[in-house]
Amino acid sequence: MGDTTPAPADRLPALAYHQLQRAGAHSWWRSVLGVLLLGLFGLIVVPGVLQVFVLIGVAISGSSDIDGDFRRLLDLNDPTPIGLAYLNLTLAALIPATFLVTLWLHRLRPGWLTSVFPRMRWKLFAACLGLSFVALFATLLVSAFLPTSSGQEVSGDLNAFDSRARQFALVVLLLTPLQAAGEEYAFRGYLTQVFGAHFPTAVAVLAPAVLFALAHGAQDAPIFVDRLAFGIVAGILVVRTGGLEAGIAMHVLNNWLAFSLALMFSDFGSALNPTGGTWWSLPVTLTQSLVYLGLVLWVTRNMGVSRTADGAVLAASTSRV
Repeated sequence: MGDTTPAPADRLPALAYHQLQRAGAHSWWRSVLGVLLLGLFGLIVVPGVLQVFVLIGVAISGSSDIDGDFRRLLDLNDPTPIGLAYLNLTLAALIPATFLVTLWLHRLRPGWLTSVFPRMRWKLFAACLGLSFVALFATLLVSAFLPTSSGQEVSGDLNAFDSRARQFALVVLLLTPLQAAGEEYAFRGYLTQVFGAHFPTAVAVLAPAVLFALAHGAQDAPIFVDRLAFGIVAGILVVRTGGLEAGIAMHVLNNWLAFSLALMFSDFGSALNPTGGTWWSLPVTLTQSLVYLGLVLWVTRNMGVSRTADGAVLAASTSRV
């Protein structure tokens, strides 16, 4: 149960993204504690702090029913723009949470959570964002020949674009990318590296994907399998590209699309709490994910994107922490 200390710079091998914690302080107790701290921060600390700010805002507004207005603002079954912003900020806070746990507990610079570079490779991210649109187009072609494949209720009538809709649109535009990135840093970032520090690559990909699916669709089997497929492909992309850029790009576009459909044709309650999914969603998801996977692997191979971190750079980085 003791810590495994990093090897000297001249003996530390090049490591893939999911193995990077092996270069820092890693042991079973650190991994378990890190996951617990991440859960504590994401499920209790940040939501609690944000709720205090919302409660203060309600009180300042002069509400005659502070408790009722507070509950309505944060009701995610019938969300308000403030409620959606609250949810997005809670998930976005997973980014600094993973940074702090990685730095304090594992003695690794937070940049190693982003990629083997270690930082965001913006050229790669921009390329992946463009490829995600191509994959989305392929998905639309396939879905046109299938029965309704979403668990989200969508009507044929366009919603009114009133002041409330504009507030929702602003939240979606500005905060959805941070929310999607927060989930990727938690599931495909920290959890992938935790499992990769102790288990083979397959476990490092599959275990976070299962946890991701449980967090998004455990109440409905088709939705669970749909999210599981997404998580597996995103996990493969992390290993094969050496970073989170591809997963974040696909996640951002998917969430933008889901929330845009809710804004135009449905409601945010059904978007946040999908039920009644069908197995027809699986071929649609697989089309998007596999097309995207193939395109990203082809492009990154041609770009010469590195999948491993140099051992000497890793050792030098950890020695200064």
